[in-house]
Amino acid sequence: MATERERMISGKLYKASDLELAALNLAAKKRIYQYNHLEPGNPTEQAQLLAQIIDAPSGDAYVEPPFRADYGQNVHVGKRFYANYETIFLDIAPITIGDDAMFGPRVGLYTAGHPLVADIRNEHLEYGYPITIGNSVWLGGDVTVTPGVTIGDNVVIGAGSVVTKDIPSNVIAVGNPCHVLRTITAADHEKWAQQRKEYWEAMK
Repeated sequence: MATERERMISGKLYKASDLELAALNLAAKKRIYQYNHLEPGNPTEQAQLLAQIIDAPSGDAYVEPPFRADYGQNVHVGKRFYANYETIFLDIAPITIGDDAMFGPRVGLYTAGHPLVADIRNEHLEYGYPITIGNSVWLGGDVTVTPGVTIGDNVVIGAGSVVTKDIPSNVIAVGNPCHVLRTITAADHEKWAQQRKEYWEAMK
């Protein structure tokens, strides 16, 4: 028989009041509390503590305090991950984020869900579906990503968007519900390459 934790990770109904899950949640809350209350200016201690909360093998992830997570251990991030203030990871199911991802303030990644039928929901049964985010993705401030969503590579999601369906690679997407606005084009590359060139010339 699968444990409640195994059911939770696999996207099946489970009870969050399970003792093992409650203990994992409490341990995560204690570490996150410590992280959120570290005195600024101590990056080594901050990095060491963050590594105990989320899975960040490259060791160069940075999450601005304060942030929140249910378990932390179900958050998997790639190289050079950055999240601005007040990020929320409801990591009931796995949250997988690629390299060079950047979050604006108050981004929420919500894998958790509840049955639509009230009498079943009232039994405190829950479920979670994974969220997957590709490489070089920028989520603007106050973006919400809902359970089961996959976002491709090289994507920009506009501030305030609510992402309820998959978003393909190489696009700008906005709105509630979030939809593709347009593809990121060669003209975009040319524009920003020119601005980068002007910057470096000005800094000589």
